[in-house]
Amino acid sequence: MSEQRNIKAMWQIMDELKNANQLDSVLQSGLEILCDTLPCLEACMWIRNKEDERVYIVACKKDSDYTGFSVEEDKDIITKVIKDGETIILEDCLKDEKIAADKDLSKIFNGNCLIAPLKTPFGILGFVQFNNKKDGFNDEDIRLVNNCASLLALDIEDKGLSYKPNENKNVLISVRDVVKEFPSGEEIRRILNGVDLDIYQGELLVILGESGCGKSTLLNIIGGMDQASSGQLLVEGKDFSHPSEEELTDYRRDYIGFIFQSYNLMPNLSAIENVEFIAEVVKEPMDAKKALELVGLGERCDRYPSALSGGQQQRVCIARAIVKNPKLILADEPTAALDFETGQGVLKVIEKVVKEQGTTVIMVTHNVEIAKMANRVIKLKSGKISSIRVNMHPLPAADLIW
Repeated sequence: MSEQRNIKAMWQIMDELKNANQLDSVLQSGLEILCDTLPCLEACMWIRNKEDERVYIVACKKDSDYTGFSVEEDKDIITKVIKDGETIILEDCLKDEKIAADKDLSKIFNGNCLIAPLKTPFGILGFVQFNNKKDGFNDEDIRLVNNCASLLALDIEDKGLSYKPNENKNVLISVRDVVKEFPSGEEIRRILNGVDLDIYQGELLVILGESGCGKSTLLNIIGGMDQASSGQLLVEGKDFSHPSEEELTDYRRDYIGFIFQSYNLMPNLSAIENVEFIAEVVKEPMDAKKALELVGLGERCDRYPSALSGGQQQRVCIARAIVKNPKLILADEPTAALDFETGQGVLKVIEKVVKEQGTTVIMVTHNVEIAKMANRVIKLKSGKISSIRVNMHPLPAADLIW
């Protein structure tokens, strides 16, 4: 039975590798396939950066965000895997001296643990880690993980994938153990069930998930349009969990830009008047004409919404968001009502805002192809983070196809 299980997992990973046009997402898929096959509760993938001799978490199937966490290669347990290429099983990580001595590592290596190198004939690229298997790991698990890790490592080597740490790790927003509940008849429905996440300056973060998983609710809490039932919202390190009405108004007005699926333009105002209307209420706005030029509508600024296409109306919405000079833009399904060509054009504008303005963007979508342009991808499931990964080579919006 275990042999059939292992063969099935191998074929699934080989099929993913064969059909993938972006390796980053395959690494996440391979991690999830192995995690589900073993089965165990948590998994991480670590990649070496030879320049600073550290290993970094680039993908994890956990309910907390550890992407970007790194340790030096000379840490005892890391050294054994990286230098000697040995697969290691730890029966009780919390009691192991090599881990218990390091508070950071003890958060990640918990319970029982299986660690296997991503090994090729040319060296070791990193390792995969699996935590908390109910009955503990065995020799069959080692064979499965080693074989699949070798497949993933060869493909990493073949495609020349390497991890370059994000030097800008300034945290803008943090959510800590955020829970959101709504009354539903006589019962209480829990939409978010303990979400932990950091959002970094200048990144494009995509949140994926099926309808009802809590994507928009999380976005609304971050944007100050809703309040968590419990947990913390931190804005640049300051607790913003229970703001006053005045603080909330200032936050939504000056700190956050919003892009919604429905355009919400005022029909009796021209494009530039729609943008100027927002600019007039913020402290340090951008010039409205410049904002429209940035989204490619400089020559259509005097047109009314009825004379603009759906894609052009969405660009006006983006101009209204960036005219505020916000630190963070929240985009909720911004392409859902658009055809492919128009939607791709809107994504190019969002990409431009991130790269040229240095603005952080969180985009909620159900479209997995759009996630390929992100710096990081979060998957929500049943109100919790089910996985998170770094896109080591984000695709340009112009290369996306769906």
